[in-house]
Amino acid sequence: MLDALEQRVAAHIAEREDELAALLQELVRFDSVESGGQLPALQAHLAVLLREHGAQIALGEPDPALVAGHPYVPDGFDFAGRPQLVARFPGSGGGRTLLLNGHVDVVSADPREAWTTDPFGAERDDGRILGRGACDMKGGVAAMAFAAIALARLGVRLRGDLVVNAVSEEETTGAGGLVSARTLAADAAIVPEPSALAVWIACRGSLLCTIDVEGRGGHAGLPPGDPDRGGAVSAIDKAVLVLDALGRLNEAWAQRARHPHLSPAHAVVTAIHGGEWMVSYPARCRIEVHIEYLPGQDDAGADVEAWIARAAAADPWLREHPPVVTWLLGGVPPAEVAEDEPVVQALLAAQRDLGRPARVGGLENWSDAATLVNEAGIPAVNFGPGDIGLAHRADEHVPVDELVACAQGIAIAAMRFCGVAGD
Repeated sequence: MLDALEQRVAAHIAEREDELAALLQELVRFDSVESGGQLPALQAHLAVLLREHGAQIALGEPDPALVAGHPYVPDGFDFAGRPQLVARFPGSGGGRTLLLNGHVDVVSADPREAWTTDPFGAERDDGRILGRGACDMKGGVAAMAFAAIALARLGVRLRGDLVVNAVSEEETTGAGGLVSARTLAADAAIVPEPSALAVWIACRGSLLCTIDVEGRGGHAGLPPGDPDRGGAVSAIDKAVLVLDALGRLNEAWAQRARHPHLSPAHAVVTAIHGGEWMVSYPARCRIEVHIEYLPGQDDAGADVEAWIARAAAADPWLREHPPVVTWLLGGVPPAEVAEDEPVVQALLAAQRDLGRPARVGGLENWSDAATLVNEAGIPAVNFGPGDIGLAHRADEHVPVDELVACAQGIAIAAMRFCGVAGD
């Protein structure tokens, strides 16, 4: 059951539903596509709001040396025009520090004609806020900021620090979350990606690669001839053998022991580029592949290479001209935290005591929570408003009642995790 102070906090947030919705509308109206445009103004807006409620503010462009050379980050990257925000509500002492981390960059709203409303208009309609980033994840950012503001307004002093951290780069390089992992200390973190108010304790990782298949050009109007005597070889036909191998690999991965919260690893062919001329046998074919894999499945990349190598060994041409697998920048590792972690239990108990389902699950893709786990050893989970299936789509939206529920859940969990001064 909620105690009297927790009831006051939950009621305060519910009574100010319109204010929370308006905050999200303000954030959506900033065009922060891929950390560009109005991102500095958005971060400054949040900084002013949180400072007004007692937070100690650090807002600036981090030293690029903090992320240089990391596998996430391209050479020459810097944070020019990409300020990161840390707003700290100091505790009275003796409690645990909780980090609330959310990204404020969003993906492109193109094609605009697919939207029924202005993607940066942030309309409120039928209990929803619509707009680019409303779900992924400015809704979560608004909820986490409002949770901290509610505690401050009611004079709830936590024993441990509560840190509100708004970052960029999640949709591109991951550098914002990486800076947080390398500069902030916390006992746990909540990253309010759109989990529909489930507590996601695991996520899959990603690998990206190209597979180059070699053929031999020749006039398409002539029979190909004997490859051993210089005859043409279609690189596209040979690429089919590689595609078949990836299909069999996916079937093998699907037969492995199931993860309790995540789907099996899977290699998705996302693009194929082949051929040079309408009347020529294609001499080259490139396959682009996106691979999702599970925590503990560190052999996923090696599996891909091994299955392709076996397919090549069974074909005379590919045996002599093996496909070349090139791993690309942008891969991210999976992550997982134990269900008995205090932050997990605090969120689940808060949900139950607020009269809502307490659900554990996993994120099929990736978020900055994984960076906090892998880089800093901070137990980090996702808990946020909205349906992730709406992310990156036209007419993206988030229900206002889930914004309220998320802010309540985070506020109550923070009180229990950090402790309340005077208890």
